[in-house]
Amino acid sequence: MVSSNDFSPMRRLVHSFVPTHSRHFNGRAEPKSARTVVTPKTVGLIVFEQMAADELTGPAEAFFQAKMPIADGREFRCYHIITLGISTESCVTECGVIIKPQLDINDAPPLDTLIIPGGSGIHNARLSKKIPRWLSRRAPAIRRVATLGNGIYALAATGLLDRRKVTTHCRFARDVSMRFPSLRVDPNRLFVKDGRFYTSAGAMAAIDLSLSLIEEDYGPRIALAVARELVVYAKRLGRQEQYSDTLQFQIKSISRLSELTAWIVSHLYENLSVEALADKACLCPRHFSRRFKMEFGVTPADFVERLRLEEACRRLSSLDNSVDDVGVSVGFKSGDAFRRAFRRRLDVNPNEYRRRVAVGLKYIRKHAQHRQKLHGLN
Repeated sequence: MVSSNDFSPMRRLVHSFVPTHSRHFNGRAEPKSARTVVTPKTVGLIVFEQMAADELTGPAEAFFQAKMPIADGREFRCYHIITLGISTESCVTECGVIIKPQLDINDAPPLDTLIIPGGSGIHNARLSKKIPRWLSRRAPAIRRVATLGNGIYALAATGLLDRRKVTTHCRFARDVSMRFPSLRVDPNRLFVKDGRFYTSAGAMAAIDLSLSLIEEDYGPRIALAVARELVVYAKRLGRQEQYSDTLQFQIKSISRLSELTAWIVSHLYENLSVEALADKACLCPRHFSRRFKMEFGVTPADFVERLRLEEACRRLSSLDNSVDDVGVSVGFKSGDAFRRAFRRRLDVNPNEYRRRVAVGLKYIRKHAQHRQKLHGLN
């Protein structure tokens, strides 16, 4: 049996202090007069029978890895993580992992953040009554409440999400809309923030939401450091869709165009006009455009632009090339054309996107030097 204490995020209570100005921490020693200390923020995760294990362990690991450096190279952990159940009896997750909650929900201490994972067990008769009642009492005193996947059912039952914009896994979106018609459900978003309530698609989007919460508390440097520690390629924005464009098109592609999608990904710099793609698919341009739109739901030009931007996001994480060079390298005619498309799709310019990634890289490199000095490494 695996208890919650056996997972690294839950293995130790955190008694150290972190600077309250950590959101704006810039890596330099601050004057003592500018410093104050607070206890780590307490994050509660609901545990229940037949829950999705990755929606517990993923966020827990992310919060566990959030560390604040201090002047002498040591670290303070930013969060204290506890698991809560409707009892303290062990729970078997959907994949068979057994987890023992640390506390009964009725014994929960004051919480800064509460996370409600999903899983088939969310519809258990006992759970579906007890959790909403407890949430109705406790949620007003919690700074922020987040649901993962179909964990939204428990929070929606309280009425606290009425008239709010929410998301969930696309598999549950229609049912959530029918059961709770007062919710404004967006089935395509990775996660949505509306006031102090956060909802997400669950699964890997739970990591994206966790990173966003960490960034809210401690800034992009800490969040990017956590992302890289977890070997997450990059912190995705909540407005991004639940599936990458490449994956969506590969799933949809079932005809002779299936090989074309893979070819486009590896030839983004080349001429990808309708005429060129039609020739590659051995179709006339008009028939190709009609067939393409029917199969993928987008025009060939829209398809190509989305894949170019997806690849550009990957390349922007490297600081070796200028933003203009990145844009041209994935097939845009100019840096200006790249910037316009980037902002139109992601609602942020590529320079700002790169800056968010860059501050994380600088933090990681500087902190690695601190570690080397602390441990006497060359």
